[in-house]
Order: sequence, then C-alpha cells, then structure tokens
Amino acid sequence: MRTRRRARRITLEVLYEYDIAGHEAVEILERRLEDQPMESTGAEFARQLVTGILDFQERMDSIISRYAPEWPLDQMAVIDRNILRIAIYEFLIDGETPVKVAINEAVELAKTYGSDSAPRFVNGVLGTLADEAEVLHQELVKPAELTI
Repeated sequence: MRTRRRARRITLEVLYEYDIAGHEAVEILERRLEDQPMESTGAEFARQLVTGILDFQERMDSIISRYAPEWPLDQMAVIDRNILRIAIYEFLIDGETPVKVAINEAVELAKTYGSDSAPRFVNGVLGTLADEAEVLHQELVKPAELTI
C-alpha cells in the first residue's frame, strides 16, 4: 500500500478513536505508528494530518454543516465525518494534495470503511466543496493567519 494512503488510513483510525472514545489523539497516533510501522515520510504525513485536522476541526465542521445540511454532524456516521475532514484539510487548508487526488483518496477510504452509500455521499460533498475551493480556502485559512 502506498505510504500516503497508509498514512490516511491510520489518520482515519486515530480520528475515529478520538471521536468515539475521547482518547488523546497524539497518543493514539503514536501507538498506531508503533503497532503499524511505516516510512518516516508516511509517519510525518500522518502527524501533519492529525494535528492539522484537530487545529481546524471547528472551521471544517462548520463548512461540512453548511454544505451537507441534511446530515447534521452529530447524526453523520463517524467514519464519513472524519473522511470528509481528512480530504478538506488536504485540499482546502494544506493545499499540498491536488483536489482530485484528495477526493479520490477519500472515496477509496469510504469504500473500505464506510457504508454502501458512503462513497457517493463523500464524493458529493467534496465535489461541491471543490467547486468553491478558492473561497472556502480563504474562509478556512485566513482567520487563522490573522491571529498569529
């Protein structure tokens, strides 16, 4: 399995446990990396994803709520919610991953970990967000830069 794909999978596992059990995310991540060793670039990518997602979680959740109003966050499947957060962080905040790649990777995670309808749901929400990527990037990132 490709390094970044494995890092995303581990990130999803960390975020899931963080959401469900409330354990400390960084501790979960380090435990996962110890149990499932990977190249240092993959481990660093997973660390970047976890910390970045937690830093921007409130803002990302606001965007998800606005663009998927028929699925309130607290009623959305934990897996789906966290897959969306990973992709949103990758293409709207970090910007290192091309939009199409982030969406494709999210859909693949949804196929593996989500329900039968998860891939379509994830693809639909992320596709809508991709259409508004420039505006949403400004909305998500600029407030954080101003507070520094």
